[in-house]
Amino acid sequence: MRTNEQHIAESGLVFMDVTAADEDTVLAVMETLQHQWATSGITPVRRELGELGVKVRVYADVRRSGLSD
Repeated sequence: MRTNEQHIAESGLVFMDVTAADEDTVLAVMETLQHQWATSGITPVRRELGELGVKVRVYADVRRSGLSD
């Protein structure tokens, strides 16, 4: 995935590429992040041919709070 100017157009906007050994781990990371900040939520998990693990990309606005418990 390529970086798009819109993804980081202003201060406080970020995107994170997360790689982990398994799907449960990346799902736990996304769940935790969405409680901390406003995020894109649970995004599709992808596997890339010839590479170990699974990957996700999460978009976040660190100026805004996430989900409440």
